[in-house]
Amino acid sequence: MHGELQRLVDALAAYAGRPALIEDRRQRVVVYSEHTGLMDGVRKASILRRQSTPEVMAWLRDVGVMQARTPVRTPASRELGLLPRFCVPIRHQDLLLGFVWFIDPDGTLADADIAASGLMSELSLALYRANLLGELASQRETETARTLLSDSEATRDESVRVLREAGLIAGDGPATALVAQLVTPTGDLPDEVTRLALEQALVTTRRWIGTRDALHLVRDDHGVLLLCEVRGGGRLSPDVAAKLLDDNLRQATRGLGTVERVVVGVGQTRPGLAEAVRSYEEALQAARLGVRMPALGPVVSWPRLGIYRVLTRFDSQHLNIADVHPGLQRLLRDQTNPVLLQTLERYLDLAGNAHATAEQLRLHRTTLYYRLRRIEDLADTDLKDGNERLCLHLALKLGRLTGAYQPTE
Repeated sequence: MHGELQRLVDALAAYAGRPALIEDRRQRVVVYSEHTGLMDGVRKASILRRQSTPEVMAWLRDVGVMQARTPVRTPASRELGLLPRFCVPIRHQDLLLGFVWFIDPDGTLADADIAASGLMSELSLALYRANLLGELASQRETETARTLLSDSEATRDESVRVLREAGLIAGDGPATALVAQLVTPTGDLPDEVTRLALEQALVTTRRWIGTRDALHLVRDDHGVLLLCEVRGGGRLSPDVAAKLLDDNLRQATRGLGTVERVVVGVGQTRPGLAEAVRSYEEALQAARLGVRMPALGPVVSWPRLGIYRVLTRFDSQHLNIADVHPGLQRLLRDQTNPVLLQTLERYLDLAGNAHATAEQLRLHRTTLYYRLRRIEDLADTDLKDGNERLCLHLALKLGRLTGAYQPTE
């Protein structure tokens, strides 16, 4: 099928007297002719990455290529490094399958030139068949990956068997879930272009890791990457894979006003893919916590979350700082105490080590002791009491989680 499409794109390029590129309806590169002569940065990037960038996709959609039923001329964009183009939509019985793109800076390519070639109907049928086969294979993998996250153990076991028999995974070894969460300015679900950017980042990361060493899935408001290791074999560590995914997400969403920032959650590694659903639940919790608490950084690992692993299990409507430590609630209500609260948190994070606390905060020991006495007075507490320190520490972390405590660092 690919050979047939290559023959057709080469014939179109020869007929038009200029290079041609075919994309599917999601603007992923399918095939392209030999490129000589004039070529802009967008065309080069599309060929190298096998897909247009989301900002280019959004710009072209605004021009109206998705609704076009006849050839469209798209203007140049200096900001995007885009030359004028001649776009021919590929449709089969009014179903949009993709586009043929020609760079046409002087506007000399005419609609009749392409129509007269008689190649478009042949291309439409070939792309329809290729699209049908590709969609069936993609849907099978997507549905099987989705059932790996089912509550039913029997369903998950069957999914692993199907994936192995189909050769979609290299083996069933230790599995780790990564969740990619896009933060939108309005808090709404991502739009179509944003979801395409999300999938592009997942696919790029999966290709780098190895297409049979990972599975990907796009859900309503997040993406999932399941890393699956062959037993006894080496692989990319989950931390390195998460950093790679974060980099690809940033690249894919660069220039999109619909994305404020990205967060990647990392679950704990499980013995096999059938148990990966637990890793997914942890990665999802970690990513959502990262959305609420930007201070945790762009990559949030569930195994390293400490007390937050416990706090995220509770219903936020039943989390009450005053129940944990009433004195700390009073400190939080008084907006004049941010320095005292940050001093207290650092002191408790360092297990009550006054020397280390003074050093990290660059304080004289006398100043630190003065602040700690003020905290004891205002919060009606005793920092020499281990139970009091535990409650204060827990209440501070709970304050971060609920947004009641938002330190400036």
